[in-house]
Amino acid sequence: MEIKVLGKGCAKCRQLEEDVRRVVSDLGVNADVQHVTDIKEIMSCKVMGTPALVINGKVKVSGRLPQIDEIKKYINEEL
Repeated sequence: MEIKVLGKGCAKCRQLEEDVRRVVSDLGVNADVQHVTDIKEIMSCKVMGTPALVINGKVKVSGRLPQIDEIKKYINEEL
């Protein structure tokens, strides 16, 4: 599973990355978690607001910080 946290490094972006890593660990999922800060790569995902969460190439959240339960739901959907 490939999970990308998109954002330039603001507090919400860092929080999302931390939350995603915690959920991946809690669920025992084998995932490659990346924090993408390159604006060209962020734009290539057609994301206009950050933080954003992309799982297996699908944008799940954009422009807001999702709750832990939401992150779990999105990861489980992609398993």
